[in-house]
Amino acid sequence: MPLRAGRDCPLDYRLPAQAFAAQPLFGCDTLYVVGGLYGNRQAMAALQRRVQSEPGARVVLNGDVHWFDCDPQVFLQVEQGLSAYTLLRGNVETELGRASDSGAGCGCAYPMTVDEQVVERSNAMQQRLKQTVQGLPGVAEQLAARPATAVVAVGGRRIAISHGDEQSLAGWQCSREALDEPARQLELDQWLEHHQCEVLATSHSCAAVALNLEHGTLINNGAAGMPNFSGGRYGVITRIATTPHAAALYRAERNGLFIEALALNYDHPQFLNDFDRQWPSSSPAALSYRPRIQGQALPAVSSALLKGFSLCQSLCAMEALT
Repeated sequence: MPLRAGRDCPLDYRLPAQAFAAQPLFGCDTLYVVGGLYGNRQAMAALQRRVQSEPGARVVLNGDVHWFDCDPQVFLQVEQGLSAYTLLRGNVETELGRASDSGAGCGCAYPMTVDEQVVERSNAMQQRLKQTVQGLPGVAEQLAARPATAVVAVGGRRIAISHGDEQSLAGWQCSREALDEPARQLELDQWLEHHQCEVLATSHSCAAVALNLEHGTLINNGAAGMPNFSGGRYGVITRIATTPHAAALYRAERNGLFIEALALNYDHPQFLNDFDRQWPSSSPAALSYRPRIQGQALPAVSSALLKGFSLCQSLCAMEALT
């Protein structure tokens, strides 16, 4: 029996076997990987400030830049504000960029452990966002033209970047639950060794996780555009650099690289105002996301650390700022 919209993974979501064999797109000493901005323009402004504070830093947004921004003006402000950065497609952009309905709904490819009502609400949100894009000439084509993956170099080390996992644009094999399995850890470690990648940076699962293996590191930033952990109202972004950042939440160091998660402290009241104006109570987004945006039932930062990462002393200070 075929999977329904929101759970189905279209065939064109499969990443080609050679997707990560390319030469690096660019080289740098500091890289930010930002997944799940979700149309939060306050988080976008915070990201811009963060990058400006580190001259020479490069940024890759690895998908789902849009989600809550169904207001056309907000949508365009987010698009224009990120134009200087390297943009990849997530499932949201992929489905918004299609000329015809793929039948995948939101394209999240939710596992069966996710409640059916959540799937239905995500499909409804995607339809609402699709209406926004249809009223913005040329934007669908702009989203569709973005690549699904990238390879870059940080300090001469190869960094692979995907929205979902190393196999699928919307894959869940880099989720916290999948990576907790020893067999999956072995599979990923072998993949990192084979592709000579020091790091695989992902998002999609909306829950941050970090895993340092023998031959490489996996870091999933969860969501840049809404809270991830208890005790704060900040998004999370990935930083990979040749020097550590004093404000890291947690980090691992390998072969001269520091792989870190940083808090993205955005204007939470303004974001909440934006959210409520676009998605009033009883709307699909409000039912699915407003409790999380308000910080309800979120895990501790330590829940993201599976192996080889350490909490940083700056953690308490970062949470105090939010």
